[in-house]
Amino acid sequence: MSRVCPSWLSFILYNPLRSRLIDRVKILDESRIGPESVVLEIGAGNGFFTEAIAKRAKKVICIELQEGMAKKLKKRTGPCSDKVHIITADIAAYSPEGPFADVCLLYYCFHEVANKPVAAVNIGRAVKKGGTLAVYEPTVEVGRKDMQRTIALFEEKGFHKEAEHSSIFSRFSRLRKTGAENH
Repeated sequence: MSRVCPSWLSFILYNPLRSRLIDRVKILDESRIGPESVVLEIGAGNGFFTEAIAKRAKKVICIELQEGMAKKLKKRTGPCSDKVHIITADIAAYSPEGPFADVCLLYYCFHEVANKPVAAVNIGRAVKKGGTLAVYEPTVEVGRKDMQRTIALFEEKGFHKEAEHSSIFSRFSRLRKTGAENH
């Protein structure tokens, strides 16, 4: 079973050092988040990316597993609360009514999802045809083969890989929803 960062440790997710080391603008650009984007952010934590997404996008729907993190997220996003909708749920248990998201951002979280196949189905249902899925994973916890398995899982759900790169800290893949789901 995967372990998630407990809410009492959330200060490590949003701190001045992390703000200097992680280029949020670059990540939003790579993820194809623009002013008209409706963004599904999985594992929003305490809002490190949510805040930046809300300043750029039309709307952000956050799926956060932990009630403690969701409370911190709500507090952090107060000034932009009209653009942020927070759902406290496991993405594998969340069932979207239909496609609504132009972009889904998975930043350092998919490796923590316990039921990846069901989560991938739900993400696939939430992302519109032609929409983008941006997957970032930490190299320390997610090896190359694990990342390939994650991408293959989404390809089975109708996504096609457009771009990828790795650095010492991160693995990244951007996929486009083509709608051709393989069973």
